[in-house]
Amino acid sequence: MTLTVGSLFSGIGGFDLGLERAGMKIIWQSEIDPFACKVLKKHWPDVPNLGDINKIDWTNIERPDVICGGYPCQPFSTAGKRGGATDPRHLWPAMFNAICLLRPRYALMENVRGHLSMGFGDVLADLASVGFDAEWQVIPAASVGAPHKRDRVFIVAYASSKCGNGGQRPNGSTKFDKKRLQQQIRTGSTNVADTKSSTGRNTQPYGLQKVFGQTAEFRKSGSTSRTIGDWWQIEPDVGRVANGVSNRVDRLRGLGNAIVPQVAELVGALVVEHSQN
Repeated sequence: MTLTVGSLFSGIGGFDLGLERAGMKIIWQSEIDPFACKVLKKHWPDVPNLGDINKIDWTNIERPDVICGGYPCQPFSTAGKRGGATDPRHLWPAMFNAICLLRPRYALMENVRGHLSMGFGDVLADLASVGFDAEWQVIPAASVGAPHKRDRVFIVAYASSKCGNGGQRPNGSTKFDKKRLQQQIRTGSTNVADTKSSTGRNTQPYGLQKVFGQTAEFRKSGSTSRTIGDWWQIEPDVGRVANGVSNRVDRLRGLGNAIVPQVAELVGALVVEHSQN
């Protein structure tokens, strides 16, 4: 059975493209940036864009098997002021609200590595409070052959085996060892792939390891639909002058905010495999 996907903070569709390549089907998206919306409309002309996540009436939205989204990183990024929950761009609560109301089989999230040291425990606690277990892993773009590191933390959440599919623990109760969690976060945040290695060694999975624990090495995984072991060219075989490129600033911003599709495809392939077990 094909897993259906609802995409939040869709951007130019990096997450969406990767999950499609893994065999999933996008049924709706949510994005407000004008240029990104044009890109989504071009590549997914039949997929509705629900617009502003804060204005969506989830009672009228089709329940997907998977909700994905890279909620804004600015509140947590070490490149910014790290305002956390006080930053107006802190939109994890909006995504969590969608997860609570739609109860997908899986929730896939992405953010910057700096999220591990700010706000990450709150995200996992929120998920646990409504009966979702979670795994997380720092995956650099170099793991799929890119010539740059681009560390990103990916989270896969799914209903606890104690709750059944999409169920909630009685009275919302949960066993949540925050001290142990913080130790896992500190350990996991320092164990990332070696971008200088030709073998691209695997990063260490944390959490229950039912999804990320299925593969020994990212670069040698055969679960994706395309070869990921070959390094990308650092520069395309064209001139470096960008004269005449329309919407250049918007394009660069869209690419800078996007999830690397090859990484999303890898994570998606593991989720598809897990869903079939």
